[in-house]
Amino acid sequence: MKSAVTLCRVAEAAAGPFVFHDPLDAGFEKAATLGFDAVELFLPGPDAVEISEIQALQDRHGLPIAAVGTGAGMVKHGLSLTDPDPGKRAAALEFILAMIDFGGPLKAPAILGSMQGKWGGDVSRDQALGWLADALRTIGAASGKHDVPFIYEPLNRYETNLLNRVGDAAEWVRSESLDHIVLLADMFHMNIEETDLAEAMRAGGDLVGHVHYADSNRHAMGFGHTDPAPLVAALKEIGYRGYLSAEIFPLPDAEAAAAQTIQSIKSQIS
Repeated sequence: MKSAVTLCRVAEAAAGPFVFHDPLDAGFEKAATLGFDAVELFLPGPDAVEISEIQALQDRHGLPIAAVGTGAGMVKHGLSLTDPDPGKRAAALEFILAMIDFGGPLKAPAILGSMQGKWGGDVSRDQALGWLADALRTIGAASGKHDVPFIYEPLNRYETNLLNRVGDAAEWVRSESLDHIVLLADMFHMNIEETDLAEAMRAGGDLVGHVHYADSNRHAMGFGHTDPAPLVAALKEIGYRGYLSAEIFPLPDAEAAAAQTIQSIKSQIS
C-alpha cells in the first residue's frame, strides 16, 4: 500500500475535507517533503490546468497522481448523474468524461462522489440507480481506453440516499456487470454507515480500488477514535495494493494533519 494526500484548488471547496489548498507547486513540494508517495487532485475542471504542467510537477517532485476528483461538477455547477433534468444529466456525464480524459494521460483514475446525486421527488430510487448504471457503463468504457479504472464512492446517508455501504455498492456493481468500475472505501463515511469497518472492506473485496484514510471525525487518523489496524489488516487480506489517501480536514493545520497522516500510514503498513 502507498500513501497519498489531497490537494484542492477549488475555491468553492475551501472549507472542505482536503489537506492542502496551496498553489499546485507548493502543494506538491509539501507532499514530497513529508514523504507521501502521491497526491490526489481536486481541481475546478478539466481545463483548469494543462496536463503538461501536472506532468512537469510530477517529474520535479517524484509524485504520481493517485486520483482526480470530479466533485467540482457538483460544488461549482450543481451537476449530478441522477438529476431529473436530462440536460443536466448529460452535462454531468460530459464533465466526468472530460475529467477522465484529463487524468488518463497521467494514469490517474477519476472519482465519482457527490456527482452521483440522490433520488427523491418524481425520481424513484430504481430510476436513479438505472441512470447511474447507464452513466457508469459509458464512463467505464472511457476509463478503459486509458487503461485506468473509474472509482465510485459510496457516501454516507447525509450526502446521498443511493448506496451508502461498501458491501451494498459492491453487490450492485457486480449485479450490473459494470466494467472498469472500482470502489472507494472512505473510512469517514464508513464510520457512519458500517457496523464493522473491517468486514465492510472484506465485503468490497477485489472491487476496493481506492481508500480515503480518515479518522471518525474526518480529521487525520489518530485524532479521532478509529483503530486503523483492523482496517489495514482487512485490506491486506483482500490483496489491496493501492493508495491510502488523506481526504481530511486540515486541522489543527494542514502541515500537522499531513504529518500525523503519514506517520499513521507508515506505522500501519511497515
